[in-house]
Amino acid sequence: MEVRKARSEAAAGLPGQEELEAINRFAKTPLAAEQVYTFTLRLCDNEVDRDFERFDAAALERLGALFLGKSGIFDHQWSAQGQTARIYRTEVVREPSMTTAAGDEYRWLKGWAYLLRTEKNAELIAEIEGGIKKEVSVGCGVRHSVCSICGAEGGCQHVKGQVYDGKLCFTELREPADAYEWSFVAVPAQRSAGVLKRFGQENGQLALLRREAALGRKYLKELRHEVVRLAMLADDHLDGAVFARAAERMEEPELLAMKEAYGAQAAKRFPAAPQLRPRPAEEREDAGAFQV
Repeated sequence: MEVRKARSEAAAGLPGQEELEAINRFAKTPLAAEQVYTFTLRLCDNEVDRDFERFDAAALERLGALFLGKSGIFDHQWSAQGQTARIYRTEVVREPSMTTAAGDEYRWLKGWAYLLRTEKNAELIAEIEGGIKKEVSVGCGVRHSVCSICGAEGGCQHVKGQVYDGKLCFTELREPADAYEWSFVAVPAQRSAGVLKRFGQENGQLALLRREAALGRKYLKELRHEVVRLAMLADDHLDGAVFARAAERMEEPELLAMKEAYGAQAAKRFPAAPQLRPRPAEEREDAGAFQV
């Protein structure tokens, strides 16, 4: 299951010596304090969100370890070009004075991130300082999503957001398996700061999509092969290697049209032979005696 949760960005500044040492664990060339810009993030928490889902306390601790060294990008677009910042330290913050909708102590995952003070990043730093780039969203994978009422996983009769015998129904996200990235996002959805979340089970929907994609690639490969075969049958002067390369750039509609056209030409050049030979007249007359 893949989860994305959004929260808000906090303070910024130059790193101290201890902070700089933590940053340089991720740098190939040691960086000086004036070369980097640091800021803190509220990555996610254990509050029941607008979708009536939440991470449990143990999940926050695990996510803290998983997010170390993870890149910050924009709008969850997985591209190296969009890599902007990196998390170098995390901590789960406890706030005993606050209680979640689930009735336990409020906790949130704090992250420290850095980016380089370059001309390219100057505008982003200004936007962070000015509060424009504020909301962030995390992408991670969890192993279990559990109903708060009955403890069932993967679906039950209880409806999220409904109250049963005084207890709110929500889904608890447990045992994070991986942390993918965190992103600056534009549109928050969570009550306190903003959320952008996507679910997809590796062993369910995501695996199905991958199988379907593999079948699609196999289908196109076989279709291209058949078009090339029919084209070679239809035209002796065709350069098979050149045509095969051209077919690689064609999509299904073009391939189907080519298959129909070349199939018709090939059928004219090589008509199908009859499976039964015609019988002499006398054989047909003799066989008539056995018809009923």
